[in-house]
Amino acid sequence: MKPRYQVSRAAVDLIKRFEGYRMKAAQLPDGRWTLGYGHTLTARAGASVSEQDAEALLLYDLITVAHAVNENVYTPLNQNQFDALVCFAFNIGTENFVRSGVLRRLNEGSLLQAACAMEMWRKADFEGERIVIDALVRRRSAEKTLFLTPADGGWVAAPSSVLRPRIDHDAGHLIPAQTPAAITTSLLGDRAIALREDGDAAPLIENRGPSASEQAAAAVGARLEAILPDEGVAAIPIPLSVAAPVQDLVLPEPPVPAAAEPAPAVYQAPQALVAVDPVTAPFQLTPEEPVAEPSFAPQPTVEAPAAAEPNLFETARPAPGGSLFNLDGFSTSAAEVDLELQEVPFAAAQPHAFGGVSLLVSLGLLGLALFGGGILWNLSVGAGEGLSPIRMFGWSASVIGMICFATSAYLLMRRLGDPEPQVED
Repeated sequence: MKPRYQVSRAAVDLIKRFEGYRMKAAQLPDGRWTLGYGHTLTARAGASVSEQDAEALLLYDLITVAHAVNENVYTPLNQNQFDALVCFAFNIGTENFVRSGVLRRLNEGSLLQAACAMEMWRKADFEGERIVIDALVRRRSAEKTLFLTPADGGWVAAPSSVLRPRIDHDAGHLIPAQTPAAITTSLLGDRAIALREDGDAAPLIENRGPSASEQAAAAVGARLEAILPDEGVAAIPIPLSVAAPVQDLVLPEPPVPAAAEPAPAVYQAPQALVAVDPVTAPFQLTPEEPVAEPSFAPQPTVEAPAAAEPNLFETARPAPGGSLFNLDGFSTSAAEVDLELQEVPFAAAQPHAFGGVSLLVSLGLLGLALFGGGILWNLSVGAGEGLSPIRMFGWSASVIGMICFATSAYLLMRRLGDPEPQVED
C-alpha cells in the first residue's frame, strides 16, 4: 500500500507567494468570485477575510488537491515532489492535472521528464489571444525547483570540469517563440482585472541557434569535406540524368533557308507530289503550301464526295491508279476505302448499353419466378411460424424477384421508346 502524503509548509508558502492575498472578494471575468489566496468555492460579493482566515481557506482547498494527487500518482514520491505537484495542480486545476503529460510521465517513472513537462503550462488566454505569461513562467520554475530539490537537502555534485554542459536542441519547444508578457493584477477593488504593462505585441526572439536538422546538415557537409579535401563537396559526381541541363532537352530552332538554297523537300506519294516546308510545317499540310508539278504525270485533283453518297468517315476518294493519298501520308488501297465507305447498320455499330431484348426478357421472367416462388414458399410454410428464418427466406426471394422484374421492365421500355438515330448524309 503506497503512503499518503500531507501538504507541508513549503507548498503553502509557495502558493501564498504567487496567488497573493485579497482581503475583499472580487469578481472574475467568468462571473465567479475570488477571496483570500485564490479561494473561489465560498466567495461571495461583499465578503472579506483576514490573513489567518484566508490561510485556513487555502488549507481547506488543498485537501481536495492533495487527495487528487495521492489517488492518481502511483510512483513513490518524496515530500518536496509531492508539494510541488500540489502547487502545480492547484494552479491548473485537478481536471487538467489528471489528463496532463506531467502525470503520465510520473506514472511511467520518468521524474525528470515530468519536472520539465511542468514548464509547458505557462500560457493563458488574454484579450482574445493565448500568450506566455511572465508570472506563470516564474511559478513553473519555482515548482520545478521544489520538485527537484532532494528531500535531505543534499545536492549531487556536477562540476563543469568533469561534465561540460552541451546544448539540448530537443528542448527547443520549451523556449517561447515570443517574449513573455508582463501581466499585473490589482488585489484591491471589487473586480479582478488583469492589465498588460506594455501595450505592444511581444516581439519575436531572434538568434535561437541552429536546429537539429541544421546541425545534421552541417555534420554531413563536414564529413564530405573530410572525404574529398581537394575537390570539395561541389565536385561530387552527379549522374548524367540529373546533371543534364534543361536547355539541352529543348530542340534548337531550324535555320531559315536562304534564297540560293535548293527548293524545299518534296513529300512524294503515288500519283501525287506535295511540297512540304520543313521549317514552317514539318508535320502537317496547309492550304498555303505550293504544289510541285511533276514532269512525268499531271497533278491529280482531289474531288469532294458527292452529296448523295453517305460518308461515315472523312476520307478522300481513291485515285484512278487504285491508291489514295490521305493527309497523314499513308497510301490506302481502293478496296479498303470501299469497305470504309459502306453503310454500317446503327444497331451493329453502336450496341445498346442496356443489353439485348432477350436478356431483358429473361431477367423479367426470372424476377417473376422468384416473386411467385417466394409467395408460394410462405404459403406452404404457414402463418403460425411468424417471422422465422424460413419465412424470411421466402420474403427475401420475393423482394429480389420484384426488383429484377421492375429493372428489366424499365430497361425494356426505355430501349423500345428510344427513336432510331438517323445517319445524316
